[in-house]
Amino acid sequence: MADTSDTRTPAQIEADIRRRRDMLAETLDEIGVRVHPKTIVGDAKAKVVSNIDHTLGRAYVGVNRAVSDVKAQFVDEKGAPRLERVVPAALVVVGVVGLLALGTRRRKS
Repeated sequence: MADTSDTRTPAQIEADIRRRRDMLAETLDEIGVRVHPKTIVGDAKAKVVSNIDHTLGRAYVGVNRAVSDVKAQFVDEKGAPRLERVVPAALVVVGVVGLLALGTRRRKS
């Protein structure tokens, strides 16, 4: 059989009960705050914002990497432009802009 004798005084038992009630009241208050609709909505919004921030951060890194790769195609290690790649690209851009300009002139007529 288990020993059921308690050597505490009634005042100690009452103090333990008060302490336990205070702890339970605090726990119930925390639960009340956690299940409150405003808290739930706020937590959901914070999670969405965190996910968006994470996605935007990954997109930024991807774009930054792509820009660095393109830049590496047109600039050498010293930072000087690679004319063998810049000139053909510039000609293509001028050609495309010229075709677009001619296309818009023909539609106006």
